Amino acid sequence: MRLSKYFHRRKNWVHLGSKEAGPKIAAIFSIVESCRRLGLPIRDYLAAVLPGLANRSIQNLDQLTPAAYAASKAK
Repeated sequence: MRLSKYFHRRKNWVHLGSKEAGPKIAAIFSIVESCRRLGLPIRDYLAAVLPGLANRSIQNLDQLTPAAYAASKAK
């Protein structure tokens, strides 16, 4: 698994600033790894998804996953 390359840095990340930072970083890594597995350019995905994120309702967030983005690009 590719995330294993990040685990050796765990001790460095103890000082992220707060306990809430850990789950946020885990979510970011999850998105990055999903993009890599799907062969998506990470910057392109983030550039397409992040600007409209504030205008989406929570019920439509499933349309913003890397898999949904890849499916929409394949059409």
